[in-house]
Amino acid sequence: MEKLENKKRKITIAHLHVWDKKNKGDLAIVLAVQELLHSFFPACRIVDYPVSLLKEGTLDDAKKINKADFIVIGGGGIFYSYFLPYNHEFISALTSPLFIFGAGYIKEVDAPALSKKAAESVAFLANLAKAVGVRDNNTKKFLVANGVKAAKIKVIGDPAAFLKEKKLNNVFLQKLKLSNLGKNNNPIRIGLNLNYSGWLGFGKWHDDILKSYREVISFFQEFAILKNRQLEIYYLKHHPGEENIYKELGLKDIHLVDLSPAEHKYIYGQMDLIIGMMLHVGVMAFGAKTAEISVAYDLRNYSFAEFIKCPELVIDLNKLKKGLLLNRTKEVFNKKDKYEKLFEKTKLTILKKQEDFLSEIKKFL
Repeated sequence: MEKLENKKRKITIAHLHVWDKKNKGDLAIVLAVQELLHSFFPACRIVDYPVSLLKEGTLDDAKKINKADFIVIGGGGIFYSYFLPYNHEFISALTSPLFIFGAGYIKEVDAPALSKKAAESVAFLANLAKAVGVRDNNTKKFLVANGVKAAKIKVIGDPAAFLKEKKLNNVFLQKLKLSNLGKNNNPIRIGLNLNYSGWLGFGKWHDDILKSYREVISFFQEFAILKNRQLEIYYLKHHPGEENIYKELGLKDIHLVDLSPAEHKYIYGQMDLIIGMMLHVGVMAFGAKTAEISVAYDLRNYSFAEFIKCPELVIDLNKLKKGLLLNRTKEVFNKKDKYEKLFEKTKLTILKKQEDFLSEIKKFL
């Protein structure tokens, strides 16, 4: 990776980002972005600010941020109703060069469309940025539809895919009942994740989701017996709210994985297959070269699968009753080695896009 030449003065970067440290996906985004920034700007100092300032920030906040050499906003789903509309006065007061990096548009199933004011405020921010890098094509389409020139927008992927993994030692794995991990070991390893982080639509789809997951579990239990292999099932917890739902899967021997994002990514690399909902379960699994089938509760699930050119890895909620999750699980499980090789190649392409974008930032300094 290209490195910035050493300078006498340390570069300061103001990083406005999602702030929920209890959400492993949000935290993974922040850590991954800052790892990339440190790699490209080795002597930089990064100052953290909550992305909520784009909506609630004051002129005094803007003055503090302007002390930085440049501003990075993102990644993550910051183009989301919860954070909108942005404050035009605050954004206009940001005078340091501003860059949007790996940001995404969020549209949950059954959620109303963004108001005109909210959508226009996103375009206002993007038009003031020196460069715009978004995580998927649907985010680009959203920005273009609201007045941002297509040529300004680069689709660079989700930085969380490149979070550095933290390998666990065997003693710790055994303590967590996560022993026998490793691609060459015999047990079948399946990871599960549900979205119970505040999505209001879960109640509507509760029965269909859990029934489909149980069908998948039953399949692997029978398959393991047939093949005379051990089955290890892991619940991959990404949000505290999931404590209130994962036990409804009815598994007594499920292993709860509740580690740091870097440790989670290491574990994901040891799975044979993951069935999940939270976006960054899929992003981090992809980064670890493990296929994840995503039960889509949001446009972003589709957007990510399309971006990595694997649209078959998304299941519509309204098709769960038809048994599509189980059928797709069988198909993907049989091709897991193919996905591992495919992801290895795709990751290199995406990393190049992110490196090129960071090179663009350097041109403005």
